[in-house]
Amino acid sequence: MENFQSFFDANKASWNKRTAVHKNSAFYDIESFKKGKSTLNKIELEEVGDVKGKSLLHLQCHFGMDTMSWQREGAACVGVDLSDNAIDLAKEINSELNLYAEFICCNVYDLKQKLDKKFDIVFTSYGTIGWLPDLDKWADIVAHFLKPGGAFYIADFHPVLWMMDENFEKIKYDYFNTGVITEEVSGTYSDRTAPIKSIEHGWNHPFSEIVTALLKHSLQIDLFKEFPYSPYNCFNNLEQGSDNMWRIKGMEEKMPMMYSIKATKR
Repeated sequence: MENFQSFFDANKASWNKRTAVHKNSAFYDIESFKKGKSTLNKIELEEVGDVKGKSLLHLQCHFGMDTMSWQREGAACVGVDLSDNAIDLAKEINSELNLYAEFICCNVYDLKQKLDKKFDIVFTSYGTIGWLPDLDKWADIVAHFLKPGGAFYIADFHPVLWMMDENFEKIKYDYFNTGVITEEVSGTYSDRTAPIKSIEHGWNHPFSEIVTALLKHSLQIDLFKEFPYSPYNCFNNLEQGSDNMWRIKGMEEKMPMMYSIKATKR
C-alpha cells in the first residue's frame, strides 16, 4: 500500500482535526454517552443480534463510542482507527467510564502486524470503506480476524449516495472505483462552519466490488438490505421524519441512502 501512503497521511491529519471538533459537538453528544446513552442504532442492534459473551473487532471506530456501546451490550471489544487523536480520546473516555474496551491506532491494512486475536464479530459502520482504496485487501483483513463461523457486519452509506453533489441535485462522481477522489474540504459533518480545512482522499466502491471482495475471502453473505434514509443528519438538504430517520428533501424515498450486509466466515 506504499503508493497510497501520502493519501493515508493526509486523511489521518484531517481526522485529527475533525476529532477536535467532534468531541465537543452536539452531533456526538459525549456527555449523554457518558451518562449511559448508546450510540448504536436500531438497525445494527437488530441485525448484529445478541453480542453477550462474544468478542468484537470494530474497524475504523473513530473515537470509539460505538465500540464502547457494544461493550455495554456485553461484548469484549477492540476498536481500531487511523487517527491517533481519536484513539487517545477513546482511551480517555474508556478509562473515565471504567470500561474495558481496547483501542489500537492503526491503518486497517496494517492490523495484522498490530493484533494477534480472532473474533466472533467484525463490525464497521457509516462512512468507513470510502477511505480505503483496495477492498480485496480489506476483505482479507476482515476474514483474517474472524473465527470460523464468525460474523462480519457493515452498515454504511449507499454507493449511489457518493455519486451525487453536495445537495443531491446532480451526479458528480463515478459510481465505479475509477481512482482516488481528492478534495479540499472545510468544516465537518458535525459542524459545517467549523474553522478547519483539509485535503482528503477517498474512493467510491460499487456493490459489485464490495460483494466480490467478501465472497473471494470465504465470507458467505446472509443478509443484504438497502434503506431510503440515514440515521444521521450528516449531509446537506435532509429532513427528519416521524421515525427520526433523515431523508433527502423532495426525493420521496426515491434514492437509497444506506445499506447493510451481514456475512459468515465459512
